[in-house]
Amino acid sequence: MAPGREHGGLWLPLLLAALLFAALLPLGASKDWQVVENRAFDLFSTYDPPLPATHGAVIVAIDEPSFAEIGRQWPWPRGVHARLAEALRQAGARPIGFDIVFAEPSQPAEDAALAAALADDTVLAADITAIADPRFEQRIRTEPMAPLLAGGARSGVASVDLDPDGVLRRLPNVPDPFAGVLARLAGHDAAPPPGALLQYFGPPRSYPTVSYYQALQPATMLPPGLLAGKAAIVGFSLQAAPTVTSGGADAFATPYTVKTGRLTAGAEVQATILDNLAQGLWITPAPPWLPPTVLAVLLLAALAGTRRLGPVPALAALALLAIAIAASSYALLRFGRVWLPPVLPALGTTAAIVIQGSYGFAREQAQRRRVTRAFEHYLAPSMVSRLAQDPGQLQLGGETRVLTVLFCDVRGFTTLSERMQQDPQGLTRLLNRILTPLSEAVLATGGTIDKFIGDCVMAFWNAPLDDPDHAAHAIEAARRMLTEMAALNQALRQEGMAGPIAVGIGINTGTCVVGNMGSAQRFDYSALGDSVNLASRLEGACKRYGVGTVIGPDTARELDGRAALVELDRLVVKGRREPVAVFTLLAHRGVEDSAYRALTGQHAAALAAYRARRWAEARAAFLPCREIEPSLSALYDLYARRIAEHERDPPPEGWAGETIAAEK
Repeated sequence: MAPGREHGGLWLPLLLAALLFAALLPLGASKDWQVVENRAFDLFSTYDPPLPATHGAVIVAIDEPSFAEIGRQWPWPRGVHARLAEALRQAGARPIGFDIVFAEPSQPAEDAALAAALADDTVLAADITAIADPRFEQRIRTEPMAPLLAGGARSGVASVDLDPDGVLRRLPNVPDPFAGVLARLAGHDAAPPPGALLQYFGPPRSYPTVSYYQALQPATMLPPGLLAGKAAIVGFSLQAAPTVTSGGADAFATPYTVKTGRLTAGAEVQATILDNLAQGLWITPAPPWLPPTVLAVLLLAALAGTRRLGPVPALAALALLAIAIAASSYALLRFGRVWLPPVLPALGTTAAIVIQGSYGFAREQAQRRRVTRAFEHYLAPSMVSRLAQDPGQLQLGGETRVLTVLFCDVRGFTTLSERMQQDPQGLTRLLNRILTPLSEAVLATGGTIDKFIGDCVMAFWNAPLDDPDHAAHAIEAARRMLTEMAALNQALRQEGMAGPIAVGIGINTGTCVVGNMGSAQRFDYSALGDSVNLASRLEGACKRYGVGTVIGPDTARELDGRAALVELDRLVVKGRREPVAVFTLLAHRGVEDSAYRALTGQHAAALAAYRARRWAEARAAFLPCREIEPSLSALYDLYARRIAEHERDPPPEGWAGETIAAEK
């Protein structure tokens, strides 16, 4: 935990929660914000909506094909509607609803025909018109003609209430609503609460729909039983659903309009209302006291729960909290049929966590600046930066870890520096050209540069950050170093400078002590231990074997055959009673190369003969190795000299081919 994060206890979260609550509550009550919450409702209510077991209504659409078949302009003769009512009744539809206002008389014969066809299973649309005036609001109800109701037909108000953004989301708040009267005729007497929200079941044309002209002859033009036991709602429903921009007669924007851009026909809206009432699928708005209560609780929980977290965990907590708020709101709507708006609580918790995090971040930055000013004259800049991040690191000592340690020394640089002693600037530039790619090779593979010792680089892997594949990364760094030195030598030749530049690399894996090493006044992050010393000695052995790398046995064991290694020798090293095998890396070979596979078998046979004191056999076995891998010629020259020496002066009893390691 960063210093100072708990300063002030709980009073700061409480104060911030109170201020945010006071600012957000009026926002949540504003009309503009209701548009935002309404959009959230549109999104949530149309995602995997609960569908009725079966649609309770079939739409009889006054559509384009019907105009073409009937061949008359609107309004059609009412005798046509009379024929439709009788045909629907014969097909088993009940109740029958005409989402058409028959308020004015037409031809007497036509009106009489329609009146005779209507019965107590029929509902005709009425309309309520609101006349607004600065002094009053007048609502005028327009009823169907009285003769049309004389035979038992009923009227229902087909008017609906739109939200301020023009979207139809709520059950109609009128007496005797059209779909409500249909529901009562169908045997459903539901009483939704005031302000209940509509649950839509799909985009336009989601309900079973037949054309008006087809319903005039249901026996021949419709599937058998399609209308039986279903409400039939007659109204405008064009096959080309009108868009928001084009508009349309008796068509409304619904929550699906945001997704589809299309309006839903009034007849289909009435069918949706009917199923909401018949199957209890409407959505109840949360009681007025609940949203402010949820907001207050979430503000306190967000602030108290994240006040000890750093920026990244706080952002993660914020994301989880936002997801939880949205998921809870959706679950309450989907399964509890209650709408609790989620946007204001999500906004409040986001603001709370961001403000609290910004305040904590500003305080921590001030703390870091104070620490930097206090210690910048006493510690290395890298340590000052680490200390500013966490002052608890200001201590000596360290930890025990398994590291892979690398030493890389420039061969012959002393001689080169003597030749360039009259050009110190040129020597410095050359040294920087050498050390820069060597350092980049370490950093590119996730290593830590411990120090520069003149023309030598010491680095290690697996500290301070964990690196499970530290041995392989050290080998990759060595491979890059050798490649970079080859490229540098080519550039130096083109520039006419002396060369070539060669490096020796020693790599070893083992347990080390790593941490802040130094005095009480100045220290740095470094590694110590026998494994470090062995890596240094292995680097010094590169010259003896004429190779660019000498790799310790534990590193080779960690690699487990993933690099092209060749055993060099068995060395008796400090701290180990038994000789250990050391290896070199063939940086230009892969483990699958046929030449490498051939070399490993031949080389192993030669070493076995050498260690068994079969000198002639060993000499003969080493000859093909030189031909397969010319880069190891110096190594095979060394073994040729050893064989000649052993033939003249045999090694003592108990010798098994080992060599005493030279101290660097």
